[in-house]
Amino acid sequence: MSSIQTSTAARLGRLATRRPALVCVSWLIVILAGFAVGSQVTSRFEGTGINVTSSESYRAGQVLSAQDPTGDQVTALVSGTDVTAPGVETQVDAAVAAMRAVPGVTRVTAPYPQGVAKDGQAVAVTVTFGRNLSGDAEDTALTAVYDRFHQINAPQVYVSGGPLLNQQLNHGVKKSLQLAEELSLPIILIGLFLVFGSLLAALLPLAVALAGISSALLILLGFSHFTTLSQYALTIVTMIGLGVGVDYSLLIVSRFREERQRTWDKRTAAARAAASAGRTVLFSGLTVTISSLGLCFFDNSFLRSIGLATASVVLVDMLAALTLLPALLALCGVKVKQRQPRETGAFSRMAQLAAKLRVGVVVLLTALLVALAIPLAGLHLSNGDARWLPSSAEGRQEYTAATAHFGSSSSNPVQVLVQGSGADYTRFVSQISTLPQVAAVTSTPLSSGGTLVELAPSGGDASASGLALVREIRAARGTLDVQVTGTPAQVVDFEAMLVRGAPWAIGFVCLTILALLFAFTGSLLIPVKTLITTALSLGAALGVVTAVFQQGHGAGLFGTAGLGSLDLVTVPCVAAIAFGLAMDYEIFILGRVREAHLADPTRPRAAVALGLQRSGRIVTSAALLIAVVFACFMVGGNAVIGQIGLGLTLAVLIDATLVRMLLVPATMALLGNAAWWAPGPLRRLHRRYGLTEAPDATPAPEPVEAGVTGVT
Repeated sequence: MSSIQTSTAARLGRLATRRPALVCVSWLIVILAGFAVGSQVTSRFEGTGINVTSSESYRAGQVLSAQDPTGDQVTALVSGTDVTAPGVETQVDAAVAAMRAVPGVTRVTAPYPQGVAKDGQAVAVTVTFGRNLSGDAEDTALTAVYDRFHQINAPQVYVSGGPLLNQQLNHGVKKSLQLAEELSLPIILIGLFLVFGSLLAALLPLAVALAGISSALLILLGFSHFTTLSQYALTIVTMIGLGVGVDYSLLIVSRFREERQRTWDKRTAAARAAASAGRTVLFSGLTVTISSLGLCFFDNSFLRSIGLATASVVLVDMLAALTLLPALLALCGVKVKQRQPRETGAFSRMAQLAAKLRVGVVVLLTALLVALAIPLAGLHLSNGDARWLPSSAEGRQEYTAATAHFGSSSSNPVQVLVQGSGADYTRFVSQISTLPQVAAVTSTPLSSGGTLVELAPSGGDASASGLALVREIRAARGTLDVQVTGTPAQVVDFEAMLVRGAPWAIGFVCLTILALLFAFTGSLLIPVKTLITTALSLGAALGVVTAVFQQGHGAGLFGTAGLGSLDLVTVPCVAAIAFGLAMDYEIFILGRVREAHLADPTRPRAAVALGLQRSGRIVTSAALLIAVVFACFMVGGNAVIGQIGLGLTLAVLIDATLVRMLLVPATMALLGNAAWWAPGPLRRLHRRYGLTEAPDATPAPEPVEAGVTGVT
């Protein structure tokens, strides 16, 4: 095997199988070090964060933090009865008086009559805390406010917003993630046992995943000294580490079992499996890593940390699959049934049918995928609010009640920092205060001499009206010394950051993937076809997510309703991870198709059918197992995690079934021999630097001992 990629996989496999005990002990040390030392990275994690440090909203927020003496706010809502009744009013007034005496509380709004809803069935009180409170002092004040308002005897009393809402959102995310991890591991183990029919073989992918997860923690600990990491990077490491570890292990263990049909020697079979399937794993790992690193082109610490976490765990999973897994196979092997792999079957027949009906299959599936992607045309993004919590959460109930009685629930207004004075500034403030998107206005003098104007958007935090309000204010200010911040402004700036970074991220990923696929196949058209079909499956998955969570079609199945938008991080995270996994399955299939094509270049359709037959079961099994991991993230009731879980689940299933099993063979049949075409200069480049095959240098196959039905 003459290429760098092939020789690397083969050499790693031979090294692992010659010294399997040493390799296993070395990995054990790495795993122990990863959990002992790498786990320290959890203390360096920070929140999710939608801040873009180069944005106006971030800079204005920093200025405001230094000048505005007020800090976080929470809202208490009493409802479900006539709140103007003497008994209720007395209790609310007493609670307000008590709150004004709580250390750390700087302001409590008057409940009557300003805070009473028009229907008289609800009253709202806003409590503001000092900006420079320590964490313990704010927690003490929050507890006092929460407990005192809940002493009011009324059918419904809710206290939420600000830090309380953030706590509920973070708790909901962590609860969903923990539940998903607890559910997915036993299901994966059962699935692996069903695929392999052996408990030992089922445990091998988990060993690879364990090595990847623990080692990735060490890598992230190193990254944490140079960049900010999100607390959810650990979840990504666990989720992707498990899924990709299973994918790569399925491929190599399956190839090992094929080799055991030809030789009784476990080390020889393991070395051959690592040399052949390992080449595919190496290319697949590189493509997933590149796709993940595309997130680093965005100016946001959350997206960067997700990209770094995914790339780290995929690279280590790949290395463990190429070294630890062959070593384990050489030491223990796995039981096999003594029968040759079938050259025909359900997958080859499917490929032949798709090839026969190629025009209809391409047209119908393309139309279906495009139709599923149509909701993306109306995509809106926002930061998560109380609606994204499960219906049982107090923040969600407070939001629902506030919306029902007051028409909106907004604790994070658009904040306009006016740092000048004079007639022009007075006219500007008057102009923005009367915009149709404004529900309420407050004005606060600042110590610097400027003024903070807070505009509550009519539709709630970061709603469409809030985003439109930010854009109108920025368009109307002209040359005035005015800056806009607050949650809606952060969302606008985050969207702008995505737009700026997307061309660089997409360009980097597409160009490098094209180069890798060209090196893998020697074809110019197959890489282009792969990018197009992958984009179709990804668009379809995100279109369905948009239809469910934004538009509300079937949202009740996920414990929510139409939210009017998707979370800011859903699209880039799903796109990066799903794109990489789609490349995984494409390379799994192309690896076997290419083998068949090299054996007989005159029969391109037969090569596709044979390659799909040899890889279809593994691709389908891998997709189902990793889809289980992703699907488990939809059961916790948190809308953010549900969006990402649904998007990844659909992307994997659509890609591994409709696209790889039907659309790929149909397009390959349409292209025929032209599928493997490349211009003369590129063909020469591939012959010199690309992936080429040479006779295998491993020992010749030895016959299996007669009468043996299983080998361990």
